[in-house]
Amino acid sequence: MADPIEPSTSSSDPNSIPIPTAILHPRREPFEHGLLTIQKLIFNDPVQALTPLKQKFASPSTQRVDSAALAELLQISFDHSRLVLETLASVLHSEPDPLVTALPDDVDSIGADLRDLILFLYIQSYKRLLPRSHKDSAAVADVWPSMSAFDGYLSALSPLQLVRSNNRRFMPSQADEEVHQLSYLQKHLANILSLLSEHVEGESEESLVLTMEGFEHLGFLIQFGDKGSEVVPLSQAAPFFANSDPDMPAAPVPVSQVHDWLLQTIASSLESITEKVSAKENGSPSGSDQDVAMADATPSSAKASLSARSPCFVEGVSKSSYVKQASDLNSSSVKVINCHDSTIYILAPLRYAIIYGCSDATIVLGAVGKAVRVEHCERVHVIIAAKRVCIANCRECVFFLGVNQRPLFVGDNHKLQVAPYNTYYSQLEEHLTEVGIVSTINRWDEALSISVIDPHDSLSHPAGVSDAQPESATCLDPDQFTNFLIPNWFENESTGSTKDNPFPLPDAYMTSQQRNQKNLSEIKQMLREAPLEENRKRELSSALHVYFKDWLYASGNIRQLYCLQGD
Repeated sequence: MADPIEPSTSSSDPNSIPIPTAILHPRREPFEHGLLTIQKLIFNDPVQALTPLKQKFASPSTQRVDSAALAELLQISFDHSRLVLETLASVLHSEPDPLVTALPDDVDSIGADLRDLILFLYIQSYKRLLPRSHKDSAAVADVWPSMSAFDGYLSALSPLQLVRSNNRRFMPSQADEEVHQLSYLQKHLANILSLLSEHVEGESEESLVLTMEGFEHLGFLIQFGDKGSEVVPLSQAAPFFANSDPDMPAAPVPVSQVHDWLLQTIASSLESITEKVSAKENGSPSGSDQDVAMADATPSSAKASLSARSPCFVEGVSKSSYVKQASDLNSSSVKVINCHDSTIYILAPLRYAIIYGCSDATIVLGAVGKAVRVEHCERVHVIIAAKRVCIANCRECVFFLGVNQRPLFVGDNHKLQVAPYNTYYSQLEEHLTEVGIVSTINRWDEALSISVIDPHDSLSHPAGVSDAQPESATCLDPDQFTNFLIPNWFENESTGSTKDNPFPLPDAYMTSQQRNQKNLSEIKQMLREAPLEENRKRELSSALHVYFKDWLYASGNIRQLYCLQGD
């Protein structure tokens, strides 16, 4: 059990609102994985746009909104309406919610809780913190050529111009992002509370109140709990609900009281986080620093961040191999950042994963039960078993997917290919079951492409870009499809039962694979039976080695030898 949050009070002001000593944090998941690039969801006035939704479904009998009703009310397509529900399900704070546990065929009918949906739609107006590296024109010029005809007008900056400085200080740190998210919530708090509130009949001044249940839905956006501790329910942290009788419904609280308390709490948290950042920048690293990096990681030196709340970082791996299994991780979230010319294996059950700013690499993610985001990557092979995946601003990448939902492609993508999942490791099926991925459902080839422009990126874009059609991914030629073999480094420790790829291959890929295996067997047989003298056999063997080496470099599979080199 988590320790109770002790409120602090001011002795000089008897009417002051108690403020918790624990820091209030924004939930990262809605801001990292919950923002969609659907223009009709970006409201100039969210309160005016969402009030009709609240009014229509506010009665106790219609507290959930299904796909059809959402599509009609927001005037969006059914595909986009379902995408909203699936995305919301992936970032919900309440695991028992029926939308989280719904089977794929039931998502449309089960729908979303009205209050969660309102909060989800409201934050679609959020603008991400601008990466700082773009301000350094010299650094940009060092890692990317000037614009070409290939770029056209769609890319004022290439995917890696924003991230390939190979120095993480040019990217927003987690602390910076947290301050940015809290500041956004601080600015919009009054609007958010008004949308969650209820009117009290016959009251004049305090006509808007918030029930404890409505207050708990703020857990979609904020949470109490320091690193390594359990998340504390919001109602236990709030002085006006903390001592409520569990057998009796708590009395609603005036929205003004909730608003004042949360504003003070956010201000206190912002001050605390800013102090930690200042201390770090002044050379006084804090033991509770929440921005643990893994710069210049190698197989021998890379270490995972130790926070249960913060993600594990795999950062700066270059020309080497990096392997992590479940026992090595203390977090259910992973971020793979700025890794180049390497092979990365994260063989564990996860909730969330982000791959950002990588190039010329192969990255294998075990089983990700919530969401994966791949962004600003080039010439990367990504092998993913996940509930859902979003791919943004990538070039010349191949994605081998085992996904239960349609893969989403957003932003300025170029020359991307998708293929069915192509690997396994001994504990894969166990990990898939643990995070809720169904291996009999694979929608790898049902790509959904929306919007060249990301309205959340805070960047300005040339006129006419918003009218351009996004480039979708093409399916990998079955003749180019090969299985990816994960070395069994932990053979003596392995307890898993997976012996083959659990995702069934489509007929075209299975036929091609069987044909390739047959051809290989025939060639081996011919070589064994060839009537060659010893010196001719040596010449043939030497020629095969040369061609194989050329193929390793041309295909990028030379990266797989790094792990053997490091053993």
